[in-house]
Amino acid sequence: MINVRRAMTLDTGSMAKLLNEIIERGGTTALVRKVTATDLQEWIAEGGARAAWHVALDDTETVVGFQWIAPHPKLPQDACDIATFVQVGRTGLGIGSALFSANAQAAKALGYRWINATIRADNEGGLTYYQSRGFRDWAFDEGVKLDTGQVVDKISKRYDV
Repeated sequence: MINVRRAMTLDTGSMAKLLNEIIERGGTTALVRKVTATDLQEWIAEGGARAAWHVALDDTETVVGFQWIAPHPKLPQDACDIATFVQVGRTGLGIGSALFSANAQAAKALGYRWINATIRADNEGGLTYYQSRGFRDWAFDEGVKLDTGQVVDKISKRYDV
């Protein structure tokens, strides 16, 4: 069983570990450098009152996924950005769905009208996940250079709350 709740400072170590496993594996996130609990604490603080961070916990209270919505400088005021991370080997088990349910409600409560998800075009799992939630394509960025020098295309998808 998956339990979703607001993320707390105490969760950031587990969240960093989960995200670093995804980064190490490569191919699904534009993030290419490892993160620390302090990095995540700073990201949470930067989002302020217009952000919402949720964690998914399994029956042993282990963080198996997390997701956030937050304002983004390239988006209008009525839109927020979203990012989703599920533990390697645990995708397709409803974790992302449970997280999205909580964050879609949070987006509405925070006054957002739509949610943006920007996904690497080579991330089939991410594209499928957001498509299955009802996101639709609205922008395409070609030749985006990552910090490693790798060049990827990105697709932005929109979900109206």
